[in-house]
Amino acid sequence: MIDAMLAPGVAAAEAFADPDDLELLPAETSLVARAVDKRRSEFTTARGLARRALGTLGVEPVPILRGEKGQPLWPRGVVGSLTHCDGYRAAVVAYKLQCRSVGIDAEPHGELPDGVLDHVTLAPERDVLATRPGDIHWDRLLFCAKEATYKAWFPLTERWLGFEDAHITFERDASGGDATAAGTFHSELLVDGAVIDGGPPLRSFDGRWRIENGLVVTSICL
Repeated sequence: MIDAMLAPGVAAAEAFADPDDLELLPAETSLVARAVDKRRSEFTTARGLARRALGTLGVEPVPILRGEKGQPLWPRGVVGSLTHCDGYRAAVVAYKLQCRSVGIDAEPHGELPDGVLDHVTLAPERDVLATRPGDIHWDRLLFCAKEATYKAWFPLTERWLGFEDAHITFERDASGGDATAAGTFHSELLVDGAVIDGGPPLRSFDGRWRIENGLVVTSICL
């Protein structure tokens, strides 16, 4: 699902279940020592997929450890992002020389649980969602885009970004069949932008989204 959503130079690996041939490296086992079986399986698959994607870049297998805020720690000179949900796991990686940051997220294509929408959206976003056609769960797509936004933001800034700190708007591609929908999204940051490598402050991200096989996937490649 995700390959067509990525910029040139970004490598990806995905799975729709937990393959038996993916294993944790010894340094990673303590990270899920107390996790339930489902969590351990998802974690193992995501790390294994990350190493597959890194191999596409020519990077030798290394442990993908976890930072203080739970973020994956990538090899020097590499950026990446992980996601997992029921029925889908994926990893994307790129060299920093080609991509400053990446963020991906996946969710089941279903309505958000009761009470969640008001917590994760802005009033203007909810107003727009109310006008959108009903063949897509736009609330879930919006949540997914906000998660990808945070994953792209944090490695650049090491700063928290709340759901209320980004305003998301969507465009839908004209093509697509009954089982597939895709398009782009713009994430306007409502906090002071970070200055990266002496450039202008970071004010927004642009990303892509895709719905297929009962899944929503979003991606940002800066």
